[in-house]
Amino acid sequence: MSTRYILVNTIEQIETRFELPQQHIIVTPNYNISVSHMVPIIMNDNPKQIQFFKLGLTPFWAKREMLLINARAEGDANKDDRPDFKGSKGIIQKPAFRKPIRSQRCLVIASAFIVGVEGERLSKPYLVYLRNHKNPFAMAGIWDTWINPADGKIVNSFSIITSSANSLMHQIGQHRMPVILSDMEEKKWINLNTDLSRITAMLIHYDSNLMNAYPIDARFKDPAENGKQLIEPIGDKILFEDKFNYRQTLNTSGWYHHKKRPSSNEPTTTMAERIEQSKAKEKQ
Repeated sequence: MSTRYILVNTIEQIETRFELPQQHIIVTPNYNISVSHMVPIIMNDNPKQIQFFKLGLTPFWAKREMLLINARAEGDANKDDRPDFKGSKGIIQKPAFRKPIRSQRCLVIASAFIVGVEGERLSKPYLVYLRNHKNPFAMAGIWDTWINPADGKIVNSFSIITSSANSLMHQIGQHRMPVILSDMEEKKWINLNTDLSRITAMLIHYDSNLMNAYPIDARFKDPAENGKQLIEPIGDKILFEDKFNYRQTLNTSGWYHHKKRPSSNEPTTTMAERIEQSKAKEKQ
């Protein structure tokens, strides 16, 4: 996959969420972050300071710019993207990533991320978010600094680490997803005293019960497109959220404002299950 994501939280919300001192910077809402965009991250060498790096890592030894957006946690293993993969994390052996995964890790700040149906790329995109207003959140990243041999320009860049998909992603039709860190993992991720074995243990898919997604317009696939209209839903959420207060979504920082759905005492159901329930009622 080629990770696209959005960041529409205010700098104040980011500072509060990641326990940062006042940054005195401007973070402009971006509804379509893609390769080469300069975006805020939190690095291991200065965890109290937001820095702007380019999405698309170029390793320090490269002769030309490489723009590696994603780094597979499994490396060359798990080519079938099995969600139950228990093998070693091959990222620690990959030439472009074996140094950064050990000593150059970062938190990639996001409000939500975008995935497409497998084989369709972003012709059928879905916006994926964390429930219970958990945003911004942090995706696991690695960074590097490259000096362009042609002009001596210093390029600071990063990649987002991906894992096999959870059940929610499979319902969409996607077999990869970015690694999302829990609150407790975030500080350990950017702490260089954390054992490598503990670092690689974090490289798994996030709990699908804590996430949801809805389809958005295919205009999103054009990197030149941007704006709030791109994340407006064009269909139902994958999972029904009977207790979710739509009026308290991140409307203040640019999220689409949903109308609140009627409350229900039914457990969370998938879209497919709701369709089958509807058909059964019609036959009665």
